[in-house]
Amino acid sequence: MTSPSLVRPFAALRPAPRRAPEVIAPPYDVLNSEEARGLAENRPWSFLHISKPEIDLPLGTDPYAPEVYAKGAENLKNMRDAGVLRQDDSPCYYVYRLIMGEHVQTGLVAVASVADYDTNRIRKHEFTRPDKEDDRVRQIDALDAQTGPVLLAYPHAPEVDAILAAATQVTPDADGVAEGVAGSAVRHSLWVIRDGASIARLTALFDALPALYIADGHHRSASASRICASRKNANPAHTGAEPYNYFLSVIFPHHQMTILDYNRVIKDMNGLSEPEFMAQVAESFLIEMWDCAVKPAAPGEFGLYLKGRWIKLTLRPDLIPADPVGRLDVSLLQNNLIAPILGILDPRRDKRIDFVGGIRGLAELEKRVDSGEMALAFSLHATRMEDLMAVADAHEVMPPKSTWFEPKLADGLASHVL
Repeated sequence: MTSPSLVRPFAALRPAPRRAPEVIAPPYDVLNSEEARGLAENRPWSFLHISKPEIDLPLGTDPYAPEVYAKGAENLKNMRDAGVLRQDDSPCYYVYRLIMGEHVQTGLVAVASVADYDTNRIRKHEFTRPDKEDDRVRQIDALDAQTGPVLLAYPHAPEVDAILAAATQVTPDADGVAEGVAGSAVRHSLWVIRDGASIARLTALFDALPALYIADGHHRSASASRICASRKNANPAHTGAEPYNYFLSVIFPHHQMTILDYNRVIKDMNGLSEPEFMAQVAESFLIEMWDCAVKPAAPGEFGLYLKGRWIKLTLRPDLIPADPVGRLDVSLLQNNLIAPILGILDPRRDKRIDFVGGIRGLAELEKRVDSGEMALAFSLHATRMEDLMAVADAHEVMPPKSTWFEPKLADGLASHVL
């Protein structure tokens, strides 16, 4: 039985030279079918034909129907047959750089060990939903490939940072600009590392790390674990070296990753008048009237938008606990205001609350309240990577909608064939 490395190189299936701009697409889970259909219009080689293949079937097709997964497999075969996608001849590592505005982050595309995921060396911080896992399992099985990378973070490792930075000093092997969320433009660049010494050194450096952290992609990693278990059971000659023992990942240094605020909008004040509501808020928060949008500058600060005006709320310090989940701003707001005052006990299921990613800006909060759709909105201080890692290290789970990572990875830049 092969002892798995934490990460290893692989022979990626990726766009042929100069074809990346035609291929790369937003992640499958940030678009609905209608949005994907519009984005892929007049783009026959968009990866959305693989990741959202219902766009090539009649309107109204259930995106989870068997024919959808079959269509994705057919489209993948067609793109390979046409030479738009090609698989490298030998295992490589790949350096992936994202640029959005002034923000730059550079990471490693590799496949990560399912065994280390199963034992929590690759650490989780979210619950998963069985229906979403089932969808990814069916998609991976149909394509016989993992096409949606899991976003991982690695802790302090200066030599890894240096190797990745050095690899980017030449012209990238693939380069393209794709539209991001809310109209943002993101540049995606890829460099191939074929040198055996560099590959061996990177593998050893990652093996020396205590852990990796899932930032985004809990359902993709969970489905990869299920695929591995299924194929292992069906393979009497299983060695542990088969491709299904690893899952597609992009791994960035934690200090380069950006988490944006994940804000809240609420439909009503739970039957309270405005004076009653504010009186209850004042029991736990310092209240300050503000003459512009409140973008919290520190943990424990919140913005409240109500009836056309912004109010700054600062939680009493004695109400901030020490435990890694309880001290998160999303927990502080939920436990001290949203649950006890507004009566929303389960934000996962309650239809009175909705969530707005910070990439959309505070103007989106004003818009949703001013339109009458919502009664009030809250802006939050963004969760810090260190907080996420502390929750994962404690084997705890973060509250729903705690993190919004930007920029997003592209689908189609590198896939892992099983």
